Amino acid sequence: MRAVIQRVSRASVTAEGSEIARMGAGLLALVGVGRSDGEAQARELARRMLQLRVFPDAEGRMNLCLLEVGGTLGVVSQFTLFGDARHGRRPSYVAAAPGEHAEPLLEILVETARELGAPVVTGRFGAMMDVALVNEGPVTILLDTEKNF
Repeated sequence: MRAVIQRVSRASVTAEGSEIARMGAGLLALVGVGRSDGEAQARELARRMLQLRVFPDAEGRMNLCLLEVGGTLGVVSQFTLFGDARHGRRPSYVAAAPGEHAEPLLEILVETARELGAPVVTGRFGAMMDVALVNEGPVTILLDTEKNF
């Protein structure tokens, strides 16, 4: 699984003209699922996101994680994170998991984050969404359960 994680002061997700999620300070994660991903990767990614020390402590150093600051986790599915544009102008998405494989894994990721104590808001799987956010810092981190980056 892959995620682009941004520290945000606020974010919202709109689908079909209606706001479906809104959050204050926390992390907004755009998450892609690969064909070889399973439950273990979903749970690992949830833990890693919640434990990222990207929030400032009393001295202004990025030393605190989402759970320590009481922030919200926003999770938005994004299969295009597995797009491969190394060979031409049109990305190939063959490494992205099909929806029937990816959706249950995203649900496991969200469930795991909630079990670990994080409030979670989500986008709508498979929908065309508009994601609005204010990236604080800016802080943007890439995570990959295969540790490609």
